[in-house]
Amino acid sequence: MPSTYSTDLKLELMVTGEKAGLWGGITNTNLNILQQAIGGYEAIALNATTGATLTFSNGTTSDGKNAVLDLTGTITTSVNVVIPDGIEKTYIVKNSTSGAHDVVVKTTSGTGATFDTTDKGFKLVFADGTNVVDVALASPPGGSDKQLQFNNNGSFGGITMGTNGQLLSTDGTTASFVDNTAASTGKAIAMAIVFG
Repeated sequence: MPSTYSTDLKLELMVTGEKAGLWGGITNTNLNILQQAIGGYEAIALNATTGATLTFSNGTTSDGKNAVLDLTGTITTSVNVVIPDGIEKTYIVKNSTSGAHDVVVKTTSGTGATFDTTDKGFKLVFADGTNVVDVALASPPGGSDKQLQFNNNGSFGGITMGTNGQLLSTDGTTASFVDNTAASTGKAIAMAIVFG
């Protein structure tokens, strides 16, 4: 029975007794493909009007097998980056194109994740064999170095730090900085005795 190839990364799957003396080279190629899928980076130059179709060749490294795709080029209309149907793979995609047009990462016949005209950032996406799904990473904490960050119902919130001597206070719903007069003198003396 001859070799077959895995569905997603197109690794060569040899059968017992096949390709005597060739297993080392084929295994090394398979390991290179795995390395590409786990940590590989590739700049994908997009055609100005048609984008690009990622390749998945049997038994060899290919641009579509990389973990990170950096989309480059000057586009003059909205374009697609196409992943063949049936491929299941995760990508980190950076939109480094110039030109104010959409870039859609999609499968041949399915839907995809869209970089809008001004979105020159990153997306974490996965192809499920039918469509490409945008994982929609939450924005990292923002604000300035003078803000206190906190979880606000699953999103990052922030309040501006108070002035010298103020305390952080909450009513159970909102947090704010208040003047130190909120702590009674007796409590302040007790804290000074306990904490020095």
